[in-house]
Amino acid sequence: MTDSSRTLTSDINVTPFLDVLLVLMIIFLASVTARRTMDVQLPVPCADICAGGDQAIVLEVLGDGSFLLNRTTVSASNLFPTLRSVYADRPEKVIQVAGHRDASYQAVLAAMDVARSAGVKVVAIPPSSSYSSR
Repeated sequence: MTDSSRTLTSDINVTPFLDVLLVLMIIFLASVTARRTMDVQLPVPCADICAGGDQAIVLEVLGDGSFLLNRTTVSASNLFPTLRSVYADRPEKVIQVAGHRDASYQAVLAAMDVARSAGVKVVAIPPSSSYSSR
């Protein structure tokens, strides 16, 4: 045999590359589906007496599934239309959502979701002393 009859072949082994790519895809998909966020605004304490412009709108979520909007009872079925009418003419679309101790986490998040659907731009958490504790 002569040297001219031998040919060198160089094939790239792509199996390790595909394994790494598959692992990275799984990690990326798991991190994207597991992360859900909601923007909230925490209250800033006033040094002096705060100047009140418009009255803050406070939505209280009670333990029995009912709601209080500025201490007025609102049923779950009327929550969306009530919030929609309240925020129709307001330039500043901020709501404070207060969940009572007996209220479930899911009920508070559902109330926040309804508020966002009604046109609210910022969801804030009021200080615990600013709402009634039923």
